[in-house]
Amino acid sequence: MSNETVDMKLEVVVIPVSDVDRAMQFYAGLGWRLDVDIVRGDDFRVVHFTPTGSHCSILFGKGVTTEEPGSVQGLHLIVSDVEAARAQLIGRGVEVSEIFHDVGGVFHHAGEVGRVSGAHPERKSYGSFASFSDPDGNGWVFQEVTARLPGRVDADATTFVSPVELASALRRAAAAHGEHEKRTGQHDDNWPDWYAEYIIREQTGGQLPT
Repeated sequence: MSNETVDMKLEVVVIPVSDVDRAMQFYAGLGWRLDVDIVRGDDFRVVHFTPTGSHCSILFGKGVTTEEPGSVQGLHLIVSDVEAARAQLIGRGVEVSEIFHDVGGVFHHAGEVGRVSGAHPERKSYGSFASFSDPDGNGWVFQEVTARLPGRVDADATTFVSPVELASALRRAAAAHGEHEKRTGQHDDNWPDWYAEYIIREQTGGQLPT
């Protein structure tokens, strides 16, 4: 028997909804991509949406789950800037909670337990959130991740799916480079290489340059 492991990539999460057309309107309104809408008679329908930049999609419809509509909670959408993500959805007419962090650390308790108003005081990666729900009450959470924990991303998987994400990474690198120059007292003309090293290490969970 081979000792090699088999890749298991989470690609679809099933969302229970009571009104398929209403759910379609909501998720399309988020700017997510509609992949399929397949109808097979009166009792079976499959609708597939993919969030912007995501490798994992959602699926809902008729005859696709026995779970109660609204019973799925805590679905996490990872963003590089929780303030920008929140503002974007509000601009699309979606009701989004205030930005919050958890009283106990970088993750958060179930529901609204332990929520503290505002982003994480040190703006730590994984520590700032905002939440919203679809029309049935299925719950979503934005989680701001700017530096990955070690092992979370392969070194060769450093990618950006939008200009917004790349711009955010460049701003963080620029701020860190400015602090680097203050500490060393030297002006570094080789900033492109420094930025690149910072961004790669940030995404792959490496030790950030100082």
